[in-house]
Amino acid sequence: MFHRIAATVPAIALGGLMVTAPQAQAQDFINVLTGGTSGVYYPLGVALSEIYAEGIEGSRTQVQATKASVENLNLLAQGRGEIAFALGDSVQAAWDGNEEAGFPRPLTELRAIAAIYPNYIQIVADAAAGVSTLEDLRGKTLSVGAPASGTELNARAIFAAAGMSYDDLAKVEYLPYAESAELIKNRQLEATLQSSGLGVAFIQDLSATHDITIVSIPEATVTAIGAPFAPAMIPAGTYAGIDEDIPTAAIGNMLISHEGVSEETAYQMTKLMFDNVDRMRSSHGAAEGISPETALEGISIPLHPGAERYYREIGLIE
Repeated sequence: MFHRIAATVPAIALGGLMVTAPQAQAQDFINVLTGGTSGVYYPLGVALSEIYAEGIEGSRTQVQATKASVENLNLLAQGRGEIAFALGDSVQAAWDGNEEAGFPRPLTELRAIAAIYPNYIQIVADAAAGVSTLEDLRGKTLSVGAPASGTELNARAIFAAAGMSYDDLAKVEYLPYAESAELIKNRQLEATLQSSGLGVAFIQDLSATHDITIVSIPEATVTAIGAPFAPAMIPAGTYAGIDEDIPTAAIGNMLISHEGVSEETAYQMTKLMFDNVDRMRSSHGAAEGISPETALEGISIPLHPGAERYYREIGLIE
């Protein structure tokens, strides 16, 4: 049942130890697939893991740092995770079996849990590079995330809508958040395009020690891409030295599971997240966007029956 409403690294256990509920009997194992440890998915995944360990009787939970959306969805399809963070466009590409996007077959075993918060396309540049617009990136060096990652798919879409391609750049690096920031600090890279929640740690850290600019993405460019991208603003003051609102693109993040997860477990995972949303928000400010009222926005694959049960219970689905 579809609900269309508007709009690899080793597993890392919490604190190096598996997080378990008191007197857990190992009846349910929940592996939470996140992203790099310097991004937003990871701290939110840690919070989810703690919530599930405490709230689902007999569960064992684990957090796995990954290359994010594309890897997460493929791991879910292989039964190597129970819940994962992913970008909305990657979810659709996985369902469709978009081979170019990293999905050699349609991943029709995927099931949606919830739409959570928007990612913002954040193109951060060394101030010395003199980059403030997409056109200014011509002839510059740019990191665009891991190959075929959700971020890199976003980068391709942005460049295509702006009438540009990677060929317009001096060099393209395929690196995640932390590595990109280090290269900028060392003057070995001029800019990086990353898709993340606002206030992401790697930009906070970079802006605290380094003069940066954030490249604007005009509304017309975002509109040319179309759904699931939407025009958005990075507010002034989000990062040190950024004193004005910067237009950009936003795209929704989702929590995704798969049909092999039991209805009861999916129900508990959905309910516990919303029952503990304040705890999610305390783990990272991006979680301010998590709300039951927007949980079905942009969902274009079937809901997991356990999640659907929760939304019927609270009256979002009749």
